[in-house]
Amino acid sequence: MKAEFWCFPSGFRRILKATVVCAMVASCTEGLTPNGLDAPGVDPRGQAEDNIEVGNRLMAAGEYELALETFTRAALDQGMTTQVLTSLGTANLGLRRLGQAEELLRRAVEDDPDWPVAWNNLGVLLIEKQEYPEAAQVFQRAYALDNGESDAIRDNLRLALAKMENPVNNIPQEQQEFTLEQLGDGQFALRKIQ
Repeated sequence: MKAEFWCFPSGFRRILKATVVCAMVASCTEGLTPNGLDAPGVDPRGQAEDNIEVGNRLMAAGEYELALETFTRAALDQGMTTQVLTSLGTANLGLRRLGQAEELLRRAVEDDPDWPVAWNNLGVLLIEKQEYPEAAQVFQRAYALDNGESDAIRDNLRLALAKMENPVNNIPQEQQEFTLEQLGDGQFALRKIQ
């Protein structure tokens, strides 16, 4: 009886050799981090980081797109709460998606008309849109709901009133540079870049 040999094409042999080498290397380095130490395990009972908190940190770092993704995950976990709506709206404001931001922030103040953070962030949006009279009304409401305790809301109100009363100072937004500054609890203020 004659033995039959089945030959692999040369290209296939190279691929097979490369696969075997990769498998060997992977088995030797399994569980190691780049510095050669074992990586810590995952605690299945550990507490996951709150998506709203993570998103607020990303907002403070100016990472609005990543914050938007994180707030979207929060919406999946928690539903469209007032805090989630406000966070999504503020992230869209940071990305200059004013139409989307306005829709979300108006929904937030409808859902919880007693939360000053949502009103403040809506006011920030209205200043960005150069709708100063409505922004002033919104900031007045936020300031009243906060019992006048927030310096940021007071400063935002002053800015809106100044813009409304002094048309000479109303340089178009494109010429003025403002940035969102996080104040805590998802609340933001417009700050002029010096």
